[in-house]
Amino acid sequence: MKNLVVTTKDGAALSVTIRGDGPPLMLVTGLGGTAAFWTAPAQQLAQAHTVITFDHRGIGASTRGSLPVTVELLADDCAAILDAVGIRKTVLLGHSLGGAIGQKIALHSPHALAGLVLSGTWMAPNRFMTALFNARRKLLAADPSGYAALTMILGYPPSWLHQHWDSSGIAISAAQLSATALAIADERIGALLAFDGSGHAGSYSGPTLVQGAQDDLIVPAFLQDQLAASIPHARQLSFAAGGHFFPISRTDDFVRTVQDWIRTDVANTA
Repeated sequence: MKNLVVTTKDGAALSVTIRGDGPPLMLVTGLGGTAAFWTAPAQQLAQAHTVITFDHRGIGASTRGSLPVTVELLADDCAAILDAVGIRKTVLLGHSLGGAIGQKIALHSPHALAGLVLSGTWMAPNRFMTALFNARRKLLAADPSGYAALTMILGYPPSWLHQHWDSSGIAISAAQLSATALAIADERIGALLAFDGSGHAGSYSGPTLVQGAQDDLIVPAFLQDQLAASIPHARQLSFAAGGHFFPISRTDDFVRTVQDWIRTDVANTA
């Protein structure tokens, strides 16, 4: 495993981890922004791939930089990382907000993608997510520990959460966030709500896998249906259960489906 720091043009220092050996696979996390989200899937995927993970700007070990955070800027960060580590083409797997970032990369830098996995994500603003994230934004300002706890409660199936209570984050959700961390979280929610990929969702012609879970309460399955329908060549896979954080609650199944898709759809177009 190799750790490095990539500095962007506006001064953000991005903490990057590279595991394994093989065809490159970049994993882009969602609103939480930490590379730690991918720990279990990355360990398995690194058995066959060079896996790149990173903390988003302003999150974890990465500094924020000077520019306002948008989905487009976060996509530029991914491009800066790939350039810094010398990877010209990768499969990119983006979960939730990471899937919005992946859609931006597919629009502006399709040559950099060997394939695209859009996981637990959406295409355009919608009433459900607007109402949910505006409510979460208010809770973040009023009660940060409640916001953290609600994220876990909404994100996982109740039975899984009950079994993994101590390790899920619920037990430490009362940790105090700094004013800076709260501002960064609020800014990222704003970037999420401003994303609109409806004008170009079908423009990427490379292999695409749209994944979701039927019991996702944060980015519901009907939004993945809409996204997949807008990409004529996309393959769609929906887990019956797993919640929004299905890469964690169903790690083995998640990794298997990604690897199977890479071996078939991506390998056949290489």
